[in-house]
Amino acid sequence: MCGIFGIIGSKRNELGGILLKGIKRLEYRGYDSVGMAALDNGAIDVKKAAGKVDEVNKQLNFPKLIGNAGLAHSRWATCGGVTDNNAHPHQSCDKMITIVHNGIIDNFEELKQDLVKKGHKFSSETDSEVIAHYFEEKLASKSMREICVDFLREIKGTFAVLILKKDEDRIYALRRDSPLVLGICNDKNILASDIYAFSDLTNKAIFFENDEFAIVEKEKYGFFNKEGKEILKTIQEFKWEQEESEKKKYKHYMIKEIKEEPAVVKRLLFSLKTEQKDHFKKFIDLIKKSKKIVFTAAGTSYHASLLGVYYLHKCGIEAQTLIASEFRHFASVDKDTLVIAITQSGETMDVIDALKYVKEKDGKIASIVNVPYSTIQRMSKISLNILAGQEICVAATKSFVNQVTLLLAIAKEFGFKINLDNLPERIYGMLKSEEKISKLAKEIHRKRDIYVLGRGLSYPVAREVALKIKEISYIHAEGMMGGELKHGTIALIEDGTPVISLISNKDYDMLSNTKEVEARGARIIKITNEFDGDIKINTSNDGKFGILAAIFGQLLTYYIALEKGLPIDKPRNLAKSVTVK
Repeated sequence: MCGIFGIIGSKRNELGGILLKGIKRLEYRGYDSVGMAALDNGAIDVKKAAGKVDEVNKQLNFPKLIGNAGLAHSRWATCGGVTDNNAHPHQSCDKMITIVHNGIIDNFEELKQDLVKKGHKFSSETDSEVIAHYFEEKLASKSMREICVDFLREIKGTFAVLILKKDEDRIYALRRDSPLVLGICNDKNILASDIYAFSDLTNKAIFFENDEFAIVEKEKYGFFNKEGKEILKTIQEFKWEQEESEKKKYKHYMIKEIKEEPAVVKRLLFSLKTEQKDHFKKFIDLIKKSKKIVFTAAGTSYHASLLGVYYLHKCGIEAQTLIASEFRHFASVDKDTLVIAITQSGETMDVIDALKYVKEKDGKIASIVNVPYSTIQRMSKISLNILAGQEICVAATKSFVNQVTLLLAIAKEFGFKINLDNLPERIYGMLKSEEKISKLAKEIHRKRDIYVLGRGLSYPVAREVALKIKEISYIHAEGMMGGELKHGTIALIEDGTPVISLISNKDYDMLSNTKEVEARGARIIKITNEFDGDIKINTSNDGKFGILAAIFGQLLTYYIALEKGLPIDKPRNLAKSVTVK
């Protein structure tokens, strides 16, 4: 889940600034600590500390780093606490080798024990540090290229690794299951966790596949397979739809990205009629030809997939969805099964693992992604891009809205009745409720528990709203089926407990569930398009209700967190892209 960045060929006095800009673009992947290494005249200077990029930069002044090659790392802690020593880069005992790493080394304990016996001294608790000592130990008898082959053979786990050797003007890069891409510039080469890190400098990239490594210099590079044989790779020109990443007039990226939702929905709908028209038709044809449809996703994308199943079910299409981390345990897949992965990053490790299982069972893979050329897109027979643009805030907002919009467009091809052309206008209307929602947030922001109820279409939305409240507002929240309320949860309702009730159309069962908790003293917050309520949603279509009710939840979450003074864009313990199991 960490972000890694490397550059070779920069102007000597510009290195620190380039490293800082690159790692800031990757900070959404983790922000427990940050560090940089600069190679200058055969020596390597390392600066690192625990904390977010801007905080640490004030202490260490990264732009002062000089050299022609460098590495940067933004950490999401998996092995070892959030400390200065555990921050990357890590170095070997003799400082010859400097590394940054994203992933988990599964067999690091046995490797570390062996290296300690041979006299190596470790300065951190991380699994990553073992990589530096591993290369140092083998350098006595082997070349770096030979050690890269050994590494791919002997190391168990997942990794994207960048390595500097202090007397060489090159970067060594290795990849297995963690994302890694080479950006090709006219006068330099860049390595990073994703294309966003360098999309302002070049639109040309080479994507690493599993068990490949590369030796990268200023004006040339070579790619090699796990046996060490050089392989040819294709340079791909990419197009990356993104909004300007500056907050500008907004206090946080989250509210900026919520306000972008009408525009990104409009862009997606236009693309389905133009640029993605042929791919969209092929996607629909693949669904029609498949005997079984299974979605898989994680987190917010899983809630979108639940809505997709609901829409298809209404059209008579049999479909199901399974959380990616449990896919292998519950899925039945064969050659007639189409598995549709939904993912914002395209790099979610649990989803990748689920798709590997699909390939083992000869199933077909399609995907709905936001990041082009990502691992999951490349694993797919066909893929559609939601075109939500870059999200800086950890919370998925506009990406969720566009995922659901695309699922509605797919369902429409099978008979789901909806006018998507006026959806951007309806979203604008929902955003006009911002002031009323902020007042609700002031009323409930000190509450310990919040419950969100839904039925049918509004059940997945209830879960999504609860997830947002938990991850950004740090309030315990449960999103649940209204019908399950009586089977235990109602025992937790006390006087004043906030219960958000999502009532689509004239759902009298939901109205009944709402009255049940109201009778126990709950503070009801009614979101409805038919009955009287706290927030009235302007639509008669349940598909649009799902999107608009989710946006209510996004705004409520934002304003609760704002009242509490929380780090809205970078909530504790979380990262945007989950590239570990």
